[in-house]
Amino acid sequence: MEIDRKNPPRRFTVGREGGITIADCAAIALSPDEQVTFTTPAGGEYDVARKAWGFYATPSLNGRLPAHGLRPALCVNAVGRLYLLLREDGREGAFEAYLEAEGMRVLVWLDDPEAATRLAASLG
Repeated sequence: MEIDRKNPPRRFTVGREGGITIADCAAIALSPDEQVTFTTPAGGEYDVARKAWGFYATPSLNGRLPAHGLRPALCVNAVGRLYLLLREDGREGAFEAYLEAEGMRVLVWLDDPEAATRLAASLG
């Protein structure tokens, strides 16, 4: 693994009205079968693993993520772009406020096996 820390971080604005500033703090280069884990103060964990064919972008959607306080949602914005968002337990209000501010909505909660089955059936 190689970490390229950006000091100072590159800052840029995002969001529907450009009101969110992101600080790009580092670039991490992983070799196949290496993993990094991101954590939250509440004990949540989010893993990204590199494989020879690409990445496991998330841990299991209906296993490890919920066990570590993260609920995966497939969301869409007003222009049809799709996003995989991970809502932290206890942060439901902030999540709903973000969706409202950005003109987004949840298409399906990906930790719900029934909802995922319905989604798969609707897609054929």
